[in-house]
Amino acid sequence: MSNFIIDNVDIYDGSGLEPVLGSVAVSGDRITAVGQVGSTMPVEVRIDGKGLALAPGIIDSHTHFDAQVTWDPMVTPSPEHGVTTALIGNCGFTIAPCHSRDRELTMQNLVRVEGMSLEAMRAGINWGFESFDDYLALIERQGVGPNIAAFVGHSSVRTYVMGSDAPLRAATVDEVESMRRLVAAAMDSGAVGFATSTSPSHNGADGNPMPSRLAEHAELEALVGVLGDKGRGVFMLTKGGPTPVPFLETLAADTGRPVVVAALLHNSTDPDAVFNDLEAITAAQGRGHAMWGQVSACPLSTEFTLLAPYPFEALAAWKPAMQAASPRHFRDLVSDALFRDSIRQELKRPAAVRLFNGEWEKLQVLEVAKAKHRHYEGQSVASLAAAARVDPLDFMFDLALSEELETTFLSVLLNSDESAVARLLTHEYSTVALSDAGAHLTFFCDAGFGLHLMGHWVRDRQIMPLTEAIRRLTSHPAEIFGIRDRGRIEVGAFADLLLFDPDTVGRGPSRRVWDLPAEQRRLTTDPLGVHGVWVNGTRIVNADGVVPIDKLPGKVLREF
Repeated sequence: MSNFIIDNVDIYDGSGLEPVLGSVAVSGDRITAVGQVGSTMPVEVRIDGKGLALAPGIIDSHTHFDAQVTWDPMVTPSPEHGVTTALIGNCGFTIAPCHSRDRELTMQNLVRVEGMSLEAMRAGINWGFESFDDYLALIERQGVGPNIAAFVGHSSVRTYVMGSDAPLRAATVDEVESMRRLVAAAMDSGAVGFATSTSPSHNGADGNPMPSRLAEHAELEALVGVLGDKGRGVFMLTKGGPTPVPFLETLAADTGRPVVVAALLHNSTDPDAVFNDLEAITAAQGRGHAMWGQVSACPLSTEFTLLAPYPFEALAAWKPAMQAASPRHFRDLVSDALFRDSIRQELKRPAAVRLFNGEWEKLQVLEVAKAKHRHYEGQSVASLAAAARVDPLDFMFDLALSEELETTFLSVLLNSDESAVARLLTHEYSTVALSDAGAHLTFFCDAGFGLHLMGHWVRDRQIMPLTEAIRRLTSHPAEIFGIRDRGRIEVGAFADLLLFDPDTVGRGPSRRVWDLPAEQRRLTTDPLGVHGVWVNGTRIVNADGVVPIDKLPGKVLREF
């Protein structure tokens, strides 16, 4: 007997083919029938999908739920936005493996690089593990709402082997060999691949680079080489200057493994750079080397204060502020004319991968701390500075200093040119991702990236058919990452499903909630047009939100 049947629904099977009006039957955790399912077929529950669309659940291939999943197995709010499988450990910013002595350092790093609350992590992370295998076993025992696949992360592996030296120097030959053994063990335990970052915006505790940024090419070649030795796994990298696409192609060629390059976002001050990377990826594909560029359907906008000024941290001139010995020292630096001039001079030089590029018209005062400044809210720093006849940088810093650095700013950093973003989303060798769900919790929330693609880009902008958008969110990432029996609606596949209304699908505005451990805040968004989400045949979301269930249905995926 089927557990349930969804009738009279437009079935988008994830292949990119046109939808078929019919029914889908599910028994246990698998799809048992698709198409014209007999009305007399015995079933526990029938759901009328008239006027709705049924798609495979969204596979979010770029999340950072590594810490959150240990205290929130539902990894809120992604399932509400149709996500049924999430890949964690991206950029190599993981929490396993981890010696007990390095826990505080690991959390301190994530505060800066991933914009996470230290208080929330201290109160919430379950540290009942040391190895990568221990970590997967822990989250399996706790249970998960959606399916979870995990990368083994370079920075964690480096810290495990090198301790406090990891963000300071190159590794020795023996240290690289120790790292190789850890990556190999993680792959044997079921890692989906190996992830790292060379991005200049990725800095850890005390303003030092994240450990992976100190790796020489020989170290990267050795660690990615493990994937070639094992004959499985994907290499995922957030790219910086030391690792251009041609070098990454050599890794794909030498190992025979796919390389996924993040984060390919459009920069209006260097508009050709991202397309040059995609051209190089296209050329690599033409030579038989599997490479993909991760792109985002969302503008990269972020809320921040100077207490956590993430957009500025890719600037070399900002490094003294990250290494300030005390809050007083930080305030003195931000007040210093020479320090400000060094930032202004750097902003005049174009850079392809910098987050903030001096586009002051795209930076606004979102929320002030003092009532006398309330009239600034909602206005751009550029217009306010012009009215005050001062430089925008001086206006911003002076306002923040006058409010004990508590002024909240909102900046649209990248992906603000919609015509350019449309080209990224429709590129043959792009893959839609980069939600960063689980990270930057006080800055932005793009967990609804898939709903935004289907609503804004398909329904409103019509840049691609809905069939193609669903393929890009489901079977396409399943194929890239080797995720078996998911991403398609077909007999025998796991019943990971999303029921939605194409006329209303989308994501709502961001709002603040205080539901993290230690009552810390985060930004969230509400889904629009979602009527149901099933993971392995169990409904976890209905039109009203998350459904209370006795047993979490997700699986920790270990075979790819």
